[in-house]
Amino acid sequence: MCTRGWVVLWLWLLPLRGEATVPSDSEPAPPTRSGASLARLEVATLTFQPRAGVGADEGFVQVEPTLILDGGAEFGLNLGAPVRLRLWGEGTGLVSGEDWDSLSDWGQVVRGLKLGSHNAPVGVWFGALESYSLLSAHLVRRYSNRSNPGYHPAGGFLTGTLGPLYTQAFASDVLGARLMGAEVALDVQHVLFGQPHEQGRYTLALSAVHDWGRAGGHAPSVTLAQLDGTAVVLVRPGFEAHVLAGWGGRPGEGGAWGAVVGAGVDALTPTLDLRLRLEVRRQHGGFRQGFFGPDYELARFRAVGPDGMPLADSPFPDGYSIFSEAEVGWDAVRYGGLQKHLKLSLGAEAFSWGRFDVDGRVAVQLFARSFEVALKGLGVGMGQPEARYLGSAEVRWRFLGGKLYAMGTGGTLLFPTSEGTLRPGAFASVGLGVDNAR
Repeated sequence: MCTRGWVVLWLWLLPLRGEATVPSDSEPAPPTRSGASLARLEVATLTFQPRAGVGADEGFVQVEPTLILDGGAEFGLNLGAPVRLRLWGEGTGLVSGEDWDSLSDWGQVVRGLKLGSHNAPVGVWFGALESYSLLSAHLVRRYSNRSNPGYHPAGGFLTGTLGPLYTQAFASDVLGARLMGAEVALDVQHVLFGQPHEQGRYTLALSAVHDWGRAGGHAPSVTLAQLDGTAVVLVRPGFEAHVLAGWGGRPGEGGAWGAVVGAGVDALTPTLDLRLRLEVRRQHGGFRQGFFGPDYELARFRAVGPDGMPLADSPFPDGYSIFSEAEVGWDAVRYGGLQKHLKLSLGAEAFSWGRFDVDGRVAVQLFARSFEVALKGLGVGMGQPEARYLGSAEVRWRFLGGKLYAMGTGGTLLFPTSEGTLRPGAFASVGLGVDNAR
């Protein structure tokens, strides 16, 4: 579990391109030699277009420099941010001021800062959180702190190991009072029988998460807590299976609780990295597992459904659900780095009362890795009134030996307003980039 987590952290040191694009899992890998670096510059036209006759079109030239420094296993740094220069629209000023109008927005300059590793007693990481899960992932699962297009915070988390205890604490915005939480996992086998040959086979974990609601727009605060037990029941070379059970609630909210049981498998070969999860869940009194999920930065202002209330106050029907998740990385040539011919991440939950949620992303590399396609989609509340849908796509084509590439992106957005509504919009961009990745 710890090793995989730090691989994900290093993955997010790759250049992300802001709210108007799909964070491509098929980016060129960072330098693998300690002390190496990667420099990149992208220039693109970028157009935001409203839908349903709301608002006005805006056009920009977007310049995006990026610098990655690889200091080895214990250090990595990714700096860069998109700077949008206005061509037309109702806004004032050459630079798009709404991208830098709060302290939290300045966090977007740090895309990734890694200090430590899974082998170190303490590790720290800062940057954009994309599909982030807090350890057992029953409170925070597949969460993104950039799903609100007008809010660009830098998140961060700290991991630590002390004897039989493993801890992870996180903040969605290190420059503002927003989503914060922690999970402490106890290695039961270590406590009862001494340090085991393989750690983490039998664990009890306690997690708690609180949203202060004071940055990225004001919204109601909310607190959730969860207790989980996990047992690894089968271990083979390159394969592991586990079962789990848990119970959670909302402190101070009587009758708000939920339970979960499930199983999962992890498989790792030279060409395939596979993770599968299946869970049966029970929700009651407004609590649910995965409360802080991929839609949370929008739902905190307006939850899916006709009531138009923030998620913290919105009623959630009692019932059952089945949740499944798959993460797949595959490469045909046994490449040992982060590049993969295929990367897929998909999560889906079906509720007993007729609601269905799904989110996923897929990235494919073709033609000797010179052509890349990435797709991202989200559907929340499907099968119910006022379901929410978002989608985007990105294409990249490298030529002239791979140093130069053309790119095109497009998709849909939702902008929270001061009235508590979500204004729909769309975006599209085309441009060129250059780097020393190859």
